[in-house]
Amino acid sequence: MAAPKQERAVQTREQLLRAAAEVFDEYGYAGAGINKILQRAGVTAGALYFHFKNKQDLALEVMHAQRTTIEPHVPSTGLQRLVDITLIWSHSLQADPLLRAGVRLTGEQASFGLQDASPYAVWARSFEECLEVARESGELREHVEPGELAEFVVGACTGMQEYAQVVSKRADLPRRTVNMWKLLLPGVATDRTLGRIENSQERAKSLWTTLGAHDKGSEDD
Repeated sequence: MAAPKQERAVQTREQLLRAAAEVFDEYGYAGAGINKILQRAGVTAGALYFHFKNKQDLALEVMHAQRTTIEPHVPSTGLQRLVDITLIWSHSLQADPLLRAGVRLTGEQASFGLQDASPYAVWARSFEECLEVARESGELREHVEPGELAEFVVGACTGMQEYAQVVSKRADLPRRTVNMWKLLLPGVATDRTLGRIENSQERAKSLWTTLGAHDKGSEDD
């Protein structure tokens, strides 16, 4: 009997996380009352406090979930993997409230008493891992230092999505992401690798569609 209870607990936690993300995305931290989250999740206060200490704890969980919304479903490796993660991200920020809320909360965390750089650091380490594989495979030019490039891409993407949010509510973020790589790749990829890297809005859309199909299949299971 323990297994069904554990499964229900996991499902309840996921319900709360998704509901909280939707509410944080719509209202920000200050406007996201616990009652709104409970109503959206369809669970009791007792269920919420069983899994999370308070609203700030829930917000932290949403902030730290950003990477898991994309990375487990990216099959490519090395430099192509880094490009693909950002291409999927450019679509996910328009459609996935969990990712969107994580980005919003990370940006406004000072308003609820936090200074947590770990969401940025986690992305940077993930990107660095891609670039370390790329280095071992001979995909990078000699002058490229994986850690420095990884941090630069995190900063570039952070600023780019904020700009796109103001200009187009992120509708043009895929185009901006493709253009970023058009500018960056010739300076970091070897000539042999440059010809193999796929970077286009069509690829971004295809990867996003595949990710959406995977998520739907997981829900059906």
